[in-house]
Amino acid sequence: MNKKKILWIDDEIELLRSHIIFLSEKGYQVDTVTNGEDAIDFIKNESVDLIFLDEMMPGMGGLETLAEIKDLNPNIPVVMVTKSEEESLMNDAIGSKIDDYLIKPVVPSQILLVCKKIFERKKISSEYVAKDYLQDFNQITMKLLENPDYIDWIDIYLKLVNSGLELDQHPEVDLRQTLTDQTKECNKEFSKYIEKNYTKWINQKSEEDRPTLTTDIVKKYVFPHLDDAEGPVFFFVIDCLRMDQWLVMEKHLRDMFTIEKDYYFSILPTATPYARNSLFAGLYPSEIEKYYPDLWQSNRDDESSQNKHEKELLQLLLDRNNKRLKNDLKYMKVIDPEVGRNFEQNIRSHVKTHLMAVVVNFLDMIAHGRSDSEILKEIAPNEAAYRSLTNSWFKHSSLLGTFQVLSRMKNAKIIVTTDHGSIRTLRGAKVLGDKEASTNLRFKFGRNLKAEDKHAVFIKNPADWKLPKRGLTISYIISKEDYYFVYPTDYHKYLSYYKDSFQHGGISMEEMILPVITMESKV
Repeated sequence: MNKKKILWIDDEIELLRSHIIFLSEKGYQVDTVTNGEDAIDFIKNESVDLIFLDEMMPGMGGLETLAEIKDLNPNIPVVMVTKSEEESLMNDAIGSKIDDYLIKPVVPSQILLVCKKIFERKKISSEYVAKDYLQDFNQITMKLLENPDYIDWIDIYLKLVNSGLELDQHPEVDLRQTLTDQTKECNKEFSKYIEKNYTKWINQKSEEDRPTLTTDIVKKYVFPHLDDAEGPVFFFVIDCLRMDQWLVMEKHLRDMFTIEKDYYFSILPTATPYARNSLFAGLYPSEIEKYYPDLWQSNRDDESSQNKHEKELLQLLLDRNNKRLKNDLKYMKVIDPEVGRNFEQNIRSHVKTHLMAVVVNFLDMIAHGRSDSEILKEIAPNEAAYRSLTNSWFKHSSLLGTFQVLSRMKNAKIIVTTDHGSIRTLRGAKVLGDKEASTNLRFKFGRNLKAEDKHAVFIKNPADWKLPKRGLTISYIISKEDYYFVYPTDYHKYLSYYKDSFQHGGISMEEMILPVITMESKV
């Protein structure tokens, strides 16, 4: 194995001889020069893996030498070594893109630590990532054997998500398939858990011993801020936002906001016409249909639904709970980049708005668009790439720009959540039904619906699940795990077409366990 080559630049190099011997004994090759000019000549003729650079030298000083080094090879790691503790010098050095900064006198262990950070960080990090995941793997396996409750399921899912994010950073760790297999097994057990407990949750009057559900979100997370609001309250609903996508987005917001996270379970089906209407209404779909039939029936009940009455449903929820706003409720739906940019530019005009609800549709458009776009499939062929695509969008989005503006708005409170997530569907499930049955891939309603029990939950009495009746002979089926429904007609064509697409409407951790974020500016 080739030794890593270190160049140490210091006009008092003889005083550092013990350090150089120490590094040589640790397996590094150390060359030395006593001034900047000789260092530049050395770098022009020799390959170097790391440079230790004295800041105060006669002739060409440390920062000047650093600039020359970066011009010759900007990729060589440079560690500044200096007697000075002046903050301005530290800023100058950091601004010149050094990789580390040491104050003299240095001890051998400091030097060795720097070498390990630069040369072995990835290897050591990979070992710990693998170790941490295997520890989580065992903890999840044990929890699955202990009849997990909803709190345990949130913990299980968070462990899986965080492991996925860690493995994204360390693709050399060969545990991706293990994580995929464990997630699949967890979703199998999660589907059983939901099938057993869901109807009990939604039909009990008390909120004890059940998770927070879609219908609770506005009352639990938005209303408290309305009562003591000194500034505007913004309620963002990012359609089709998964937990892992939020964590990717969150890293861009940590410097601007104090962030509190909580989690909730989506209602079923995990589809926009049901989940988002229930989110704004604080009611289950059957209750919306019962109390506000005009609002429910005038929506097209499919995935192309525009959920036209979200503002009205939210206002009705405020009225039922005697929440009086200081001024009119504001509502905005961001459906394309131009609308988003206009909203970003005009957000300051809402500084005196009491409550503003904002729906952002872009992630849902990516999820659906990937099925029809070979380019998006190529860009995001797997879960890691899908997260990367989310990150790329958010970094350059008007939504991030909007959050940046809000971070400078005095006393603004921001609540961010979603109506449902999505899952990468990999297994087709054959379904039978009449020609009037709905076309959704993860749930269906209609007459004479049939599918294998292991693929779907059958709902013969919609009232038990607080779903609209639609007629005496209408039933629902909701897919489990990563299955998607395919009719027998042109079965293989559609089986292939929708395989490996991101869908929602069914039962999975990715679709049902969702974040609720509360953010306050650090300014």
